[in-house]
Amino acid sequence: MLTTSLTTTTSLAEDFTLYLVRHAEKQSDRKDPSLTRCGMLRANQLAEMLKHIEINAVYSTHYKRTMATARPTANAKNVSVIQYAPNGLEQLVRTLKAKQQNALVVGHSNTTPQLVALLTGNNIVPMTEKEYQHFFQIQISGKKVTAVDITQPLRCN
Repeated sequence: MLTTSLTTTTSLAEDFTLYLVRHAEKQSDRKDPSLTRCGMLRANQLAEMLKHIEINAVYSTHYKRTMATARPTANAKNVSVIQYAPNGLEQLVRTLKAKQQNALVVGHSNTTPQLVALLTGNNIVPMTEKEYQHFFQIQISGKKVTAVDITQPLRCN
């Protein structure tokens, strides 16, 4: 289901696509919580959604919940998870643009919208702590950047 579409311009020459998601559902009883059963299902669903898409890199913050969300896709694509600092989004944008490769980036409810905004130049509505279904696809083709927010189909209670 398409919920948002944004277009802006950059000065990149190569075509590549970035996929940005917030980590899957987390347990709420710890400082660095693991995923819930539903979160593990969502992480596996993400890998299945990306099964037929070329992914050259997977990025995640160092937290258990983001790494556990990223790992099924990284394993399926036979790539390592590259860690980035959640407070270093500008550096991550420079890296993603310099690498010019298809990549999955797993972040948080506050960092994922910020990263989409930095990549597209458009403001993004913040996510709440209860939103896990957003799946941003950012296509960079020459000077054109197109972002789409697709809703993941998994619903858990």
